[in-house]
Amino acid sequence: MNTDQIKQLVTDYPLVQQLIDLQELAWFNPNITTLAEGLPYVGLDQNDVKDASDRLKRFAPYLCKAFPETAVTNGIIESDIQAIPAMQQVLSSRYHTDIAGRVLLKKDSHLPISGSIKARGGIYEVLQHAEGLAIEAGLLSIEDNYEKLHSDAFTQFFNQYSIAVGSTGNLGMSIGIMSAKLGFNVSVHMSADAREWKKNKLRSHGVNVVEYQSDYGVAVEKGREEAAHDPKCFFVDDENSKNLFLGYSVAGERVKKQFADMNITVDSKHPLFVYLPCGVGGGPGGVAFGLKLAFGDNVHCIFAEPTHSPCMLLGVHTGLHDNIAVQDLGIDNVTAADGLAVGRASGFVGRAMQRLLDGYFTVDDQEMYNLLGRLSQAEDIQLEPSALAGMVGPIHVQQNTEYLDRQGFTAEIMRNATHLVWATGGGMVPATEMEKYLATAQ
Repeated sequence: MNTDQIKQLVTDYPLVQQLIDLQELAWFNPNITTLAEGLPYVGLDQNDVKDASDRLKRFAPYLCKAFPETAVTNGIIESDIQAIPAMQQVLSSRYHTDIAGRVLLKKDSHLPISGSIKARGGIYEVLQHAEGLAIEAGLLSIEDNYEKLHSDAFTQFFNQYSIAVGSTGNLGMSIGIMSAKLGFNVSVHMSADAREWKKNKLRSHGVNVVEYQSDYGVAVEKGREEAAHDPKCFFVDDENSKNLFLGYSVAGERVKKQFADMNITVDSKHPLFVYLPCGVGGGPGGVAFGLKLAFGDNVHCIFAEPTHSPCMLLGVHTGLHDNIAVQDLGIDNVTAADGLAVGRASGFVGRAMQRLLDGYFTVDDQEMYNLLGRLSQAEDIQLEPSALAGMVGPIHVQQNTEYLDRQGFTAEIMRNATHLVWATGGGMVPATEMEKYLATAQ
């Protein structure tokens, strides 16, 4: 974008200047609509999510064998929901705002196999691809016990094929570990902001890690190029994959069951607010879609992004979606939140979900570190920086009276609200690395 184009954009959308200035801000979407009206924009429905859920159940016996740590949940990859009352007090005190209702943490940070939200969509897409190949070759039918996949014969079969992906870190971890376990030859193209320990962990699983001194967009393009030159190589497209999206979406029905078990009511008088860190958008978009199908118009999903990488907010707010990148405005896309270091949002997710997302906010890198330290002190829970992006969400909701009034959220209704902060990664961070994170907190 040239200077005149940027000036015009700022004139049309004054909030863009705040993004350029790297200000922390919140924007609540005036164009949100009902699930019934918004669903056609997505192009997927409950049947697609059920298909994904059924596939994951078929693979559960295999996962129990291949990853014994999943046996405790019978091969279903799921995370706990934990109340964080001490952290709720910390937030209220820190931001001088009483948070009505209660704050919970969804610990995708501690999902088995890869320790992040990517253990949902990333692993699902690999399993879906493996199933397709095995069925096509006549080696598998959906009536089989998928435990049979845990064998030398299937490892040798999958070894004929390759998988490639571009990643800032966590998606690469889930794709790499799962693909290598099945027997695929897998290459993870990693951007400059990917953490060294994530690269080392992948290499320890036999994954080919390709490093770049550029950002996420370049890593994705290089992965796509590799796959294009090899008919037996499958490229996992984080920007546009509906299978990744569906893998994440299964979370909705599971949260609904967890809430039922916890006796948590979600209805018009007991709203649910969910705060989801956002990189390219596939993970939070898929989860938000699943939550909408599970709870309808009583769930309100809000995306959180670093001030240096506000790609989804920029794309949706201006209506330009993937036709604009933060770098076009001179924003550097350099952030400690490596999982969120994305300059150009998924056009698929932005367009599909733009009328179903209540809002967006940005958070400064140092504040993510500060909250990381506070959470560790208050609740003895350790997360990586990007997983703290959503923690300020309840404050933004509570402070935005215009949004609350527009939605008809009275003080009484807010006292009955549930705030669910989605912790997206951190469970596998090495102790030495976590010490550095905690030392950066102020």
